[in-house]
Amino acid sequence: MTVKQLSMPELVDACLDLGVPGVGLWREPVQSYGVEATAKLVREAGLAVTTLCRGGFFTAIDPGERAAALADNRRAIEEAATLGTDTLVLVSGGLPAGSKDLHGARERIADALAELGPYAERHGVRLAIEPLHPMYASDRCVVSTLTQALDLAERFPAHQVGVTVDTYHIWWDDQAPAQIARAGAGGRIHTFQLADWTTPLPEGVLNGRGQIGDGAIDMREWKGYVEAAGYTGPIEVELFNDALWARDGREVLAETAARFVAHTAD
Repeated sequence: MTVKQLSMPELVDACLDLGVPGVGLWREPVQSYGVEATAKLVREAGLAVTTLCRGGFFTAIDPGERAAALADNRRAIEEAATLGTDTLVLVSGGLPAGSKDLHGARERIADALAELGPYAERHGVRLAIEPLHPMYASDRCVVSTLTQALDLAERFPAHQVGVTVDTYHIWWDDQAPAQIARAGAGGRIHTFQLADWTTPLPEGVLNGRGQIGDGAIDMREWKGYVEAAGYTGPIEVELFNDALWARDGREVLAETAARFVAHTAD
């Protein structure tokens, strides 16, 4: 999504040219290009698919909507397996229209995970709950902290359900470093993502993720936390930013790779 202006073949070519070894993919562009075609493209290029994003949106009360969400998540699990990634990132869902019941919404997430965890395991896929910044709690994700994410994940085996650690969403939380250690001890850090926090946020706030180094987050510090917790997996950069999307995609990818090295290298 950082360079969504690139087609799938352009993305693969740019990654290869820059020496980027893996890419986290989103379902919409994968479906547009074709799941099997994307899998073949990245496989033949020798490019790893680090994660697939996104599953989730489990909080509906209406039985029909809930059944549809579960069916869509099963398809997402199957797509992840086809692409060769072992991790499906979950954005769990906000409050249903008219509801003010955060606790009930979180329990419906747990109910969904109980159904989907074994299905994911059979496909060699792990579910990674991503806590989102509290400003998204009403409409997008009632899981706002790593503490909440782990409280849900720890009801299930670690090889079925873990968490996504995303700097953009948790950098403000002084409990997050201890929760990263908790997640690491339980083998539940399934992916680690970087994005910077810049202000003012744009209208709608969704596309406000800053380029690495442009904002308030110390990327090297957070990388240190996950490494100290035992995480050795891929590190993704995930930027939703209209200004970046308006630029040449290869240029943005090259800039992002350079910023990653500059702001995370020991």
